Amino acid sequence: MRSSTLMATGTLVSRVLGFARSAVQGAAIGGTTQVGAQTFDVANKAPNTFYILIAGGMLNAVLVPQIVRALRMPDGGKEFVDRLVTLALVVMALATVLLTAAAPLVARLYASRFPDDWLALTATMAFWCLPQIFFYGLYTVLGQVLNAKGSFGPYMWAPVLNNVIAIAGLTTFRVLVPNARSMTADDWTPPMVALLAGTATLGIIGQGLVLFWPLRRSGFRYRPRWGFRGFGLRSAGRVAGWTFAGVMVTQLVFVATSNTTSNAGRQLAELGLNGATGASYTYAYLLFMLPHSLVAVSLVTALFTRLSTNAALGDVTAVRRDFSSGARTVVVAGALATSTFVALGPWIGAAMVPDGRPIGEVLRVMALGLVPFSVNYLVARVFYAYEDARTPFIVSAVNATVMALGNLLCWLAVPPEWTVVGIGVSMTVANSASFTLAVVLLRRRLRHLDGEGIDGYLLLRTGVRVLIIGVAAGTLAFSGAHEAGEFTSQLTNLGIVLGGGTMVLTVFAILCRLMRVKELSDAVVPSLRRITRLVRG
Repeated sequence: MRSSTLMATGTLVSRVLGFARSAVQGAAIGGTTQVGAQTFDVANKAPNTFYILIAGGMLNAVLVPQIVRALRMPDGGKEFVDRLVTLALVVMALATVLLTAAAPLVARLYASRFPDDWLALTATMAFWCLPQIFFYGLYTVLGQVLNAKGSFGPYMWAPVLNNVIAIAGLTTFRVLVPNARSMTADDWTPPMVALLAGTATLGIIGQGLVLFWPLRRSGFRYRPRWGFRGFGLRSAGRVAGWTFAGVMVTQLVFVATSNTTSNAGRQLAELGLNGATGASYTYAYLLFMLPHSLVAVSLVTALFTRLSTNAALGDVTAVRRDFSSGARTVVVAGALATSTFVALGPWIGAAMVPDGRPIGEVLRVMALGLVPFSVNYLVARVFYAYEDARTPFIVSAVNATVMALGNLLCWLAVPPEWTVVGIGVSMTVANSASFTLAVVLLRRRLRHLDGEGIDGYLLLRTGVRVLIIGVAAGTLAFSGAHEAGEFTSQLTNLGIVLGGGTMVLTVFAILCRLMRVKELSDAVVPSLRRITRLVRG
């Protein structure tokens, strides 16, 4: 919990800066409907997507279990880790060069229905953004080495530097190009694109390079080593292969999602209608990922090293105990976030950007799948701890299939002003289906799901209680916000969000105490203490 609190604090600071970055970006190039906003959304989203496809899942699944096992070798795993890191960085470098050279194809892949002038602008921006792939990979490789060695803080604090650099770049752009919100695609010049997209990439470069300092302080000295045969990398390759396949099917569906949402945005622009666009989806997903990153990612990252150690030692009871404890904490935190998002979604979106109400509508339906999404993230790490990537692949394939069917339905049958909301519904259904399958398969692997030996009782009891608590808290907050009405001022909407959010948290905390749901205090109190010390000190 101390480790996850440290990471959650770093994530919170980074996310607050991330929302400030989104606000500055909205002021600089538009919120969700302007040409610059939609094209930059696709261009800057592409490196994230390819990074996830090429490295994100594979590195997160492979590095920690492999390094934990390697640390038990006579040399402390030094040679093995050097070769593993070298192989990962070489793959990332080659992929980055190839994809950057193919920037026009990348733009067409994710926004095939954009007009030609929009596509040309997207491709130019993507050329500046795609080098981020290598530095995302560098950040993940160095961060996972630190995590495996028990140093969790730097990995979650490094994105703070990224956001600071990006905000500085966007502010400079806003000052130098004050009319960017109203520009057409042909009005954009190469220096404008270089400033906007180049500083976004510069932030990712800083995020990756800054980890060399804590890595060196931890005692790790990386030396490139070549020759990858005969050093026990076959197991890592097998896990990476299944993980790559799982991420591949997920990202293929995301290509369809990106085209569906960008096409909806194009249609809305042509019809002069207000509704959710591809940029709206990105903003909603950013909000959706906030509680997941603060709690699930921070907690699971800390647990993953211990899960991998206990799995290597064959201690199934310890694995069950850690899963049960982690899952219950994730369920409670996710239920709190879900009730807030469902109750206050439109006001949250309108507080972010002036035309942001559609963001909140998408967020509402996405949030209903937040708890299954976060618990599934933990379940996958349990399987990865056992070097089993085949089972998470099956779960990912089910998720991708349901999501693909939802995309098809939205493309064919849903009006453009509701298409992106329909995508959010599909995402929730897919997360719920894959979560159900994942828990069934995990139970088959571990025989039962609670360390105390009571099969799933603690998890089920916590889930039922927080469902009741979340509905009660969210209903009260929605009633209060509905009475306040709708306002055009972002500041007023922010006030409604803060008031409603305080109401949700207060009611949720009181009911958790009355119903003896202790996971909320276990997760929140250490974080609040650390944040208080940070503010005071």
